[in-house]
Amino acid sequence: MPSPDRRHACALAFAALLVAGTAGATLGAFGSAVALLPQDVRVDLQARAEHWRALPPASRARLHAGLQAWDRVDARERMHLRAAHAAWRGLPEGERTRVRAAAAAFAVLDPARQAELRAQFERLDGSERHGWLLGPDLGRDYPRLQPLLAQVPPDEHDGVLRALRAMTPVQRDMLATLVQRTPPGGRAALRAELASTSSAQRDAWLWQRLGP
Repeated sequence: MPSPDRRHACALAFAALLVAGTAGATLGAFGSAVALLPQDVRVDLQARAEHWRALPPASRARLHAGLQAWDRVDARERMHLRAAHAAWRGLPEGERTRVRAAAAAFAVLDPARQAELRAQFERLDGSERHGWLLGPDLGRDYPRLQPLLAQVPPDEHDGVLRALRAMTPVQRDMLATLVQRTPPGGRAALRAELASTSSAQRDAWLWQRLGP
């Protein structure tokens, strides 16, 4: 899989091709620039370009309009939308189904009740609101697990989330107690142990760490 920097380079190049295509330019005009990209990025870019050329004019117009609308979004909102999209893609399908069901139930509520629920959510602490991006299970437990999850290095993020999602509610309760007992300097080691402990050994690990 391309690194974030390479995916970013690919995205920039593809955006340039979209603009060029709208202006009536050809892929050849960008040949020199594309040739400088890493091979995996060039392959990805070529696939995207072929998909773009296969789109009917109406679909191209909608996509271009979407890109223009995105350009009008301020930087802070873009950051929030990217985080929400990445979090959604990381949710297990079962949790996505529950979120869709909750959204459907919310949509049929009385507008006054909707406004009340939105106001309640806005009154939450910012980190707690962010925690709900992790889904209904981890969102509920996030306030107690937040000290462990704050400032997780990018290369540890996926492993920690996989471990947390594989845990039962009781195990996450035990972990939350352990997190509160662990001083800030010991949380990185605790995260590493959590991610490296198998599901079969997790109960024993939690009881051992919690002590008598």
